Amino acid sequence: MQRTSFSSMSCPIARSLEHVGEWWSILILREAFNGKTRFDEFRDALGVAPNILTRRLKSLVTAGLLERRRYCERPPRDEYVLTERGRDFRPVMLSLMTWGNRHFAPEGANVEIVHAETGRPAEPILVDRPTGLPVEGPEFKIRRNRTPEPAIG
Repeated sequence: MQRTSFSSMSCPIARSLEHVGEWWSILILREAFNGKTRFDEFRDALGVAPNILTRRLKSLVTAGLLERRRYCERPPRDEYVLTERGRDFRPVMLSLMTWGNRHFAPEGANVEIVHAETGRPAEPILVDRPTGLPVEGPEFKIRRNRTPEPAIG
């Protein structure tokens, strides 16, 4: 039986990593979720070189995760605001944080997700929105869909 190649170009994980897979990009998005919008705020929070920050912000704007908005004309100053696409990255960010706390924090979690009112630590899971079932175990599997053939004529 011949196996078909699932190239990185058709893999949604590979396509996603093209836009957010660089170290600084994810950290910039983290800071955007924490309310940072201005170049100096990102630079100060991350300690990133200005040339690298400029490239990463431009890349995130091009990918549609951040929107660049002018807030001052003289001198020209812009802020970077999460778009809907950027806000949709939040569950990925929270999953990365939870995974990192579980597997790479031998000293214990120094950042965690908690319920806003009770302060109780949350234990996030991925659920199927229509059914509310956790997406784990044999009930869910990954299916590769065929790419539709281009129309002729």
